[in-house]
Amino acid sequence: MKIVKAIALVLAVAIAGVLLLAATRPTHYRVERSATIAAAPAAVFAQVNDLHRWNAWSPWEKLDPAMKRTYAGPETGPDASYAWAGNDEVGEGRMTIVESVPQQRVGIRLEFIKPWTETCQVRFALARQTSGTRVAWSLEGDHNFVSKVMCVFMDMDKMIGGDFERGLGQLRTVAEAMPVQPAEAVASEASGSAPPAPAGAGDK
Repeated sequence: MKIVKAIALVLAVAIAGVLLLAATRPTHYRVERSATIAAAPAAVFAQVNDLHRWNAWSPWEKLDPAMKRTYAGPETGPDASYAWAGNDEVGEGRMTIVESVPQQRVGIRLEFIKPWTETCQVRFALARQTSGTRVAWSLEGDHNFVSKVMCVFMDMDKMIGGDFERGLGQLRTVAEAMPVQPAEAVASEASGSAPPAPAGAGDK
């Protein structure tokens, strides 16, 4: 019995320590990663502003082949939404576009339903560069106590940041493979720079 009591005491102390440590974690969080894509802002914007296209580059789409997806609202832009429900790796949640400025930015409200409940903000900021488009993908919000406890055992910036890096790499592949549209060429000429060459151009 003494051994059982000792083990129970150790567990109680360990749990109390985790809870106290979680309480010291900052409430607000922000994760951001960026990449330069050799494509015009319009090509990148088209991928981000249409939630139907996310399955081609999102880092989470392949985690559960049986994941259920539900789309609602307009095809693109504000009020377009995408809900998912899947295994333990993807959980359940919903994304809704709340801001859409062509070729500049897309803002999304991200709601987690399972395995925990939390709402945060996602933002894609696009900036034209000589070599194409710089894309900054960020996530920010406020931890509830459950997510604070989770952060005691995991590095959120490293985990989410790694997903963002993988997603940006896949977004680059998709956007660079898109053919340059006439409107993009005109916009590039007006800005004084030539449109980025399609992927593979010049490799002959």
